[in-house]
Amino acid sequence: MPDLMTTFNFVLEIGGVELASFRKCSGVEAETETIEYKEATKEGKMIIRKVPGAMKWSDITLERRVDESQALWEWRKQVEDGDVDQARRSGSIVIKDSMKKEVARWDFDMGWPSKWTGAELDAGGNEVATEKIVITHEGLRRSK
Repeated sequence: MPDLMTTFNFVLEIGGVELASFRKCSGVEAETETIEYKEATKEGKMIIRKVPGAMKWSDITLERRVDESQALWEWRKQVEDGDVDQARRSGSIVIKDSMKKEVARWDFDMGWPSKWTGAELDAGGNEVATEKIVITHEGLRRSK
């Protein structure tokens, strides 16, 4: 019986290097804009044609528990310091099965961290401290 796909075992790779694992991921989306235009048939009837327009991609939002790694913070700091061109990197969201074998991959192009959110701290709470990063990019495709 094949291993069922789970949604809890995925990582972020940047430049082929596994940067971090995450507890949540959203925004793995691609969309083609629709252009509508009116056209008259030979009989004079007006119809609306719909044709594909530009491609657009959602920002990818990743959330993970806070640990000692500062890799995401350092990547975001490049943008804050005004070095967006150096911060642009291609990467992948990779889903793994229960044996840690890769089963699916979405590659993004020219990504950079447009937002970083630190943990909400509450001395009376018992939640795990998490951080979020939003990656803005210029293209997404499934490669596996």
